[in-house]
Amino acid sequence: MESAIEKDEVFARQPEPLLECLPTGMLAANCYLVACPTTRQAAVVDPGAEPERILARITALGLTVTTILHTHGHFDHISATEAVLAGLPTPVPVVVAAHPADRSLYEAAARTMGVPFGYPLPDQLAVPTGPLEDGAEVAIGDLRLRVLHTPGHTPGGVCFHCGGWWVLAGDTLFRRGIGRTDLPGGDEDALYESIATRLYTLPDALTVHAGHGEATTIGEERRGNPFVRG
Repeated sequence: MESAIEKDEVFARQPEPLLECLPTGMLAANCYLVACPTTRQAAVVDPGAEPERILARITALGLTVTTILHTHGHFDHISATEAVLAGLPTPVPVVVAAHPADRSLYEAAARTMGVPFGYPLPDQLAVPTGPLEDGAEVAIGDLRLRVLHTPGHTPGGVCFHCGGWWVLAGDTLFRRGIGRTDLPGGDEDALYESIATRLYTLPDALTVHAGHGEATTIGEERRGNPFVRG
């Protein structure tokens, strides 16, 4: 069995992945395309809106999508999932993966909340079939992402850590901000603990790509985030 140190060494040896950010929809949630530079296999992370634009970039970059990953189940991060799945020109089965604690957010009642903001409610809703658990690895070609369960914004919020390159933080941590906890399932204490024990333990120089807004680093937020300081 691999030790935690051996796993870290594997992550550190990864070639630099392709990462592209596409802010989408009225709420400008960041959708990310993450791809293995050698195989061009890719994941779409948080396709919330504008599926045609997401699909156009996938085609332009010559990517083969093998998985759709959700950092959490809020409508502004998942509402384009069905259209992206329908538009992928690939025979490779695509797994939709999310943490099972967010299961209720995939039901029609939760998705309906997005309709007034321009987020569609398809007749057939995509339900994640790939459960993401804390510490699991997601394989994208030769690339590996580590799943960090960071509840607080939602019960099933997760981040994706890619070696020494970056972490996709969803709505857990923003530049000088944190995810809101006043929505159903939010837990302020849990969010503070997630940031302090799961994210602020990562290296200072690691880039944080959030679910909204611009990028930052772990060190910048540990020193200057007004909500949670390390």
